[in-house]
Amino acid sequence: MLYNTPIILASKSPRRQELLTLMGLNFKVELKEVDESYPEELSPAEIAVYISEQKAKAFKANGEIVITADTIVALNGEILGKPRDRGHAQEMLAKLSGSKHEVFTGVTLVKGTQMFSFYDRTAVYCRNVTSEEIDFYIDHYNPFDKAGSYGVQDWWGIAVVQKIEGSYTNVMGLPTEKLYAELQKLI
Repeated sequence: MLYNTPIILASKSPRRQELLTLMGLNFKVELKEVDESYPEELSPAEIAVYISEQKAKAFKANGEIVITADTIVALNGEILGKPRDRGHAQEMLAKLSGSKHEVFTGVTLVKGTQMFSFYDRTAVYCRNVTSEEIDFYIDHYNPFDKAGSYGVQDWWGIAVVQKIEGSYTNVMGLPTEKLYAELQKLI
């Protein structure tokens, strides 16, 4: 049964941990340092899967299912990762203002010697925001650990995101609908 299957979540993301908890899954968190660089010629979806697979290769599953994931924000082909500092966050959020961007999450599952990866894509539309709103967001929320410098589950998602096409949880960092279906295939 899926709810009793031991799972290792290889992520420090509180959002991913919250989503697995909401799914009712039995998991523990284990972290390993992994180089998150990637070949330049990859598409955003390929980047998300590539990094997720690099994270998975750091683990040896002993009866558990290991889940790794990586989320990429792409705007007109430009990858918007986690911001380096306040100025970088301001720059990214200004680019997202009044635009449509895409969020890709690559997920890799490991069980024994099996490794399976997939990704999900969600389109996100943002209204125009002022520099004051961007500063408010940076001052009151923590954009520094998030791809694209925002969290859809906080003020940015409530006040700025006008609509999404695709999975909401994918924008949070883990496409739970697809993950659940793939986990059921593994047990």
